Amino acid sequence: MLGIQRSQALRLLTCSNGLMSPASGPVRCIGNISACVAGWRRTAALLCCGLGAAQAGHAAFDGWQGVGLRVRVDEKRVLGEVQPESFQAVDLVAQRGLPWRFPVIGGLQLDTRLTVSAGLMHGAGRTAVVLSALPAVFVGLGNSRLTADVGIGLALLSQRRFRQQDFGGPVQGALTFGITLPMLRRVDLAYRFVHYSDAGAYGRGTIGADFHMVELFRRF
Repeated sequence: MLGIQRSQALRLLTCSNGLMSPASGPVRCIGNISACVAGWRRTAALLCCGLGAAQAGHAAFDGWQGVGLRVRVDEKRVLGEVQPESFQAVDLVAQRGLPWRFPVIGGLQLDTRLTVSAGLMHGAGRTAVVLSALPAVFVGLGNSRLTADVGIGLALLSQRRFRQQDFGGPVQGALTFGITLPMLRRVDLAYRFVHYSDAGAYGRGTIGADFHMVELFRRF
């Protein structure tokens, strides 16, 4: 009796999984398995095609895209406390495409890039070397070079104290926002806001800096 009950329970469990119904028997069971396998094969083929198309689309955006020069034109405060010192700054910049690009509503395209820079910052009689790396998100209309971007990353300063202004330490958080306009065939002009700050990581009394910059960028 116990063996019969186990056999019936196993059959009911199998039927509940959709592999065999009591009325159709083993033939229906085998047919369902074949249909499931075929469905999984079609799904896997579609996924492979989608991944291949995505990789092909990303290939054009992956790699170094160009180099540029940017200079500070203003330092009006946007974030944080008013900075007691005035700074001049100049940077060499380069952009590398990252392999993520997505369509957005209304024909807008969103892609990601890494911006790296090396430059000099001078203030209060001292000069610091500044290195930065900021992943950023760019939004533009289709393949247009008219874009807006925002990014966040890290900066490294060779000097932290400039008379009354103390950045707190060599490693700073970096925030950027920019608008890029196409000028010539491979030359773009951009406004760029850059903010350096330790966000309180080095304790109280530290003050960051805001830079409003003009950037000239040459695309490869």
